[in-house]
Amino acid sequence: MTNLKTDLQASFTAALPIVLGYVAIGVPCGILCDSIGLNALQVFAMSVLFYSGAGQFMIPNMWLAGAPIASIIASVSFVNTRQMLYSAAFAPHCIGARKRLAFLFAATVTDESYGVNTLKFEEGGWSVRRALFVNLFSCTSWTLSCTVGVLVGNAIGIPLAIASFAMTSIFICLLCTQKANVENVVAAAVAMLGVYVFKLVGLTGPAILLGAVAGVVAALCVSQVRLARSRESAAYEARIEEACVGGEGASKKGGERE
Repeated sequence: MTNLKTDLQASFTAALPIVLGYVAIGVPCGILCDSIGLNALQVFAMSVLFYSGAGQFMIPNMWLAGAPIASIIASVSFVNTRQMLYSAAFAPHCIGARKRLAFLFAATVTDESYGVNTLKFEEGGWSVRRALFVNLFSCTSWTLSCTVGVLVGNAIGIPLAIASFAMTSIFICLLCTQKANVENVVAAAVAMLGVYVFKLVGLTGPAILLGAVAGVVAALCVSQVRLARSRESAAYEARIEEACVGGEGASKKGGERE
């Protein structure tokens, strides 16, 4: 019971910035959903079962733009393929965890919780259960905020143009708070280059999305290479240390015989 309380407190502290951020963008998302005729129950169900901030912003925006349903489904599905990359990045941390726990954790990862949990795992002392609690706190905040947005949207009167920009603003904030490590620099550089190249070859529509995916994939590849080299270096140092200890032991035995 004590461990559970400690895990909940640590997870809530880590998730608090996400929870507050989701209030700021969840309400505008609910307003957008209300503008296309979705009611509070539908938005609540979509937030729990679908749970994709980018996707839930895309649906009303594309609907208002007159996009066909098939195009909306395809676009949202493609955007959400990035979740596979997030889950793959967390796979090493889930080794030894219960399958149900790991499955629920992977199913509730978002862009923001990915950033927070990645940082916590790098710092050490972080578990899959704590990471899952971060995801669940975030999901709860997002679901309630979207539902509130539907219920009070008309009373607040936020223009749809501002509501549409809410998701973009939080990504800008996340970008500004990232550490300038090798992986992040590679991700940013490859993403910018990818957008330029995709637009150059005529893929203007999905250029930003494809560039972002390319940046994430490149960063993951660099991360895996650096991790492999780090493990090799650690193993090499361990072998040298063992050899030195063995040499000292042999020298002592030789001295005792003399």
